[in-house]
Order: sequence, then C-alpha cells, then structure tokens
Amino acid sequence: MRVKFNDPDFSFQFLRVLGSAASRQADAGECFATADRIVEGDFESWTKEWTRTADRVAAGALKSAESQHNISAADAYLRAANYYRAAEFYLHGNPTDPRIQELSGRGAQCFREGLRTGGTTHQWLEIPYEGTTLPGIFYPASSGRGPVLIAQTGFDGTIDGLFPWAQAATRRGWHCLTFEGPGQGRVIRKQGLPFRPDWEHVISAVVNHLVTRSEVDEKRIALLGVSFGGYLAPRAAAFEKRLAACIANGGVLDFSGPRMPKDKTREEYASLIRSHPDQVNAKMRKMAEQSVGARWAQENGQYTFGASSPAEWLSKLLDYDLTQVAGQITCPVLVVDVENENNFPGEARKLYEALICPKTWLYFTEEEGAGDHCQTGSPALAQQRILDWLQEAVA
Repeated sequence: MRVKFNDPDFSFQFLRVLGSAASRQADAGECFATADRIVEGDFESWTKEWTRTADRVAAGALKSAESQHNISAADAYLRAANYYRAAEFYLHGNPTDPRIQELSGRGAQCFREGLRTGGTTHQWLEIPYEGTTLPGIFYPASSGRGPVLIAQTGFDGTIDGLFPWAQAATRRGWHCLTFEGPGQGRVIRKQGLPFRPDWEHVISAVVNHLVTRSEVDEKRIALLGVSFGGYLAPRAAAFEKRLAACIANGGVLDFSGPRMPKDKTREEYASLIRSHPDQVNAKMRKMAEQSVGARWAQENGQYTFGASSPAEWLSKLLDYDLTQVAGQITCPVLVVDVENENNFPGEARKLYEALICPKTWLYFTEEEGAGDHCQTGSPALAQQRILDWLQEAVA
C-alpha cells in the first residue's frame, strides 16, 4: 500500500504513524500536513518535520495539562510521543548523533505523561535481568486474577508502540505486560545492550517477574512477538516452557533467509561474509546508496546489533535461525503472514512448516487493507483476529 510517498520505505513508515490513529496515537490531519513538508527520501527532512510536529503537539499537551484538561492533554501527549519516535527513526547511521537521545527521551517522557494524565491504569516496572533491568509496563485488566499477554516489539520498535496491544488485551480481560529488551528502545539507546539470539533468557526474566504477581494466572501466560519479534518470540518459546501460547506476527524462521543469494547454500553465504568482508561491505554500501530501505536497514542493524560494518551485521544475523529448535516448541503457536511481506518474505510459511506443536496459520490480504508488514494499516482488524485466536487457544 503506497501512502503519500513514492518511496516504499517512506510510504510504509508514514502508514505506520498514520495507522496509530486507531489507538489515538496519531491524527490524520497532523500526519498528512507533516508529510507535505517532507522531501522524498531525505532522512534529515523526515527528522526535521516530524520533530516540528511533535514539538507543537507536545506544547499543546502541556498547555492542556496546566489547565487541568487531562483527557485532552493525554491524547496530545500520546500523539507527540509517536511523532518523536518517527522523528528519531532514521538517525541511527551515526550512533553518536545527540538527537537520538534527545528525541527518544522527549518521546518517552510524553508517553509517560500520556498514560498518567489519561488515567490509564498501569505500573512501570524495572524487570531484573542479568545484573541490570529491562523497562516494562504492566497493564491490569479489570477481572482480578487472570491470564496475561506479554507483548514485545522487534527490530526498531519502542514500548509506546505496544500500547495498542495492551489496550486490546485488557479490554478482553487479559492483563498485559509490555517491555523493551536488548536491542530495543531504552535498552540499546541508554544501556547499550544489543540484540541477542538466545532470546529465551530475556523472556524468562519477564516470566520470572510475572509469576510473582498475585493477579497473574501463571498457567495462562502468552507471548506475542511483532515484526522481528516473530523470530524472537518462537525462539523463546522453544526453551521457556511456562508459556501457554505464542504468537509470531509475522513469523520468521531464519533472519538471514531473505538476504541469502539464491545461488548459494547457507554455508557458502556464511563463508563469503566472514572470508571477504571488504567485498561484502562494498556491495552493501552501494545498495544503501541506491535504496532508502537498504540504507536504513543497514544503519539500524549495525546500531541495534552492535556491529561496526554491514558485513559484521550480516555475520551476526546468521545466529538468528530457528531451523534446529522450532521442533522444540510445545505450546500452541499462531503464525501470521501478510500478502505483501517485504521484510521477511516466505519466512512465516517456513516457520509454520517447521513446527510440530499445535499450530494455526493466519493470513491477511491487500484487499482487506491489511496486506502490509504486521498489518500496519489495519491494527483493529489484526487485534480482532489475533486475540480471538488467543482467547480460544488459552481458555
């Protein structure tokens, strides 16, 4: 689905912001007015104009808050948080750019204020994790003791982007815990912890916290992974047996799969990356010069995986492969795919076929308006179908 921009990456990221209107985290008019000012394919222009909009909306939120118009303040703070996230999105080519910390910090503060002034019932957490902590938010449902959905993001998301899943889950009687792990949000920006392939250590820390809470039914803990979370969540489920269900939206068997040349085996591909890094770097950098999406993926990949070059990043990705462990998953799994999956094409089907546990296939189409990666333009439809499955799978 192309929206406003001809460049597919700018179009998708714009759709991502626009789709957040369903959870009151964006306003269509503000989004289109911002897009009108952005120069196609220009990262600096993108950052400048989303920052301009975010600053204006945040100022309006503060004005409403000072006049005790808390609902108006909350709505504006949530929109500003989303716009700050968008503004910071393309900055990771230079990890020392001060705007990374500045804009992500403003966004995080706006999100906190949005939850607080809006009266959303929630509890901020610092989840113990290997000598440090991971930021989390526990959103209780109104039903007392009950099931809980752990919702996690992927390659480039932040905790505020999981708010729609928390809203959808609690409305259905599920508690929800959202968090940021290594490679994500605050944990990479402030703590400097990159992604790790053995994600079960991350999820086990989250589950360890949940089972101490009296309102949580420890027999009904489910895990949702969005985008790259569609690799991370199944990986965790292969080892963390306290999970009652797992959702991979969308599913990923092998993170390197879409990047692998069709004329090479996995072993040949790995050898090329590790034996000829200069050649690989030159090719990758040329691709980045020709494609907004390739440039962003490389820059964000190096930033979030702790890699100093494109070749080192590709080498690290080789460790993100579920081929040998997918068969160890025993809980029910929902594998989600879309018609126009351009990030991990074909990976959801490969994951589904590798599973031997109870499994369900869910497919979204372009005709429904949900054919883009993670149903970005149709979050309400995605929540309807995915959470209906969850409620039936975990009775």
